[in-house]
Amino acid sequence: MIVKTEEELQALREIGKICGEIRDELVQKTKPGVTTKELDELAGELFEKAGAISAPKGEYDFPGYTCISVNKEVAHGIPGKRVIKDGDLVNIDVSASKNGYFADTGISFVVGEGDEKSIKVCEVAKLAFDAGLEKIKPGAKKSGIGKAVERTAKNHGLTVIKNLTGHGIGTRIHEAPDHIYNYNDRWDDEILKEGMVIAFEPFISTREEEVFQEDDGWTFATENSQVAQYEHTIIISNDGPIIITL
Repeated sequence: MIVKTEEELQALREIGKICGEIRDELVQKTKPGVTTKELDELAGELFEKAGAISAPKGEYDFPGYTCISVNKEVAHGIPGKRVIKDGDLVNIDVSASKNGYFADTGISFVVGEGDEKSIKVCEVAKLAFDAGLEKIKPGAKKSGIGKAVERTAKNHGLTVIKNLTGHGIGTRIHEAPDHIYNYNDRWDDEILKEGMVIAFEPFISTREEEVFQEDDGWTFATENSQVAQYEHTIIISNDGPIIITL
């Protein structure tokens, strides 16, 4: 989507604020002893209160309002009976629509006292996001984003997940550009445009570079790596990137 009017901008800001607030509320409520289903039910109540529609459920008939992934699960984890424990690496991904406009945001974090690797991979995911954010400007090549992410990961002895990417967003949950890579693809020479809306989401890994889909048909996981995501919806602007899901 290319934002062209003030009405579009304000509609995106509204759904971005809703998704960001629900993400933060779920992070705050993620304590040892709570189930992922309980967190997801809270999200459903908050969506209803805000007049928003869960994107995974509304667009794809996903079995949950949000995606909640734990430990070796990386993305699209299905909320259920799983009990959160101290030291778990948790990812909460919140996406929704209101009045036909979408936003998408996610964050990985360690519950309580985690191991050094889990803490480090979360910290580097945020650093990689910040590095990529500096490359998000009109007239820049899209490949510069992934190059900055991959360089940040390598500088900290980590890698990136290559088969999960960011994407365009706006009046649909996934639209052009189809991919925002987290690695340097020099052939990815699309030029970023003023008003373009993207979901930028680095996935930083301790070892593996690809995820696989589990038998449930939804969850992406690794064999033996900790992975952290950091995601926001961004409007590209000549005045600097506008992060609507803070």
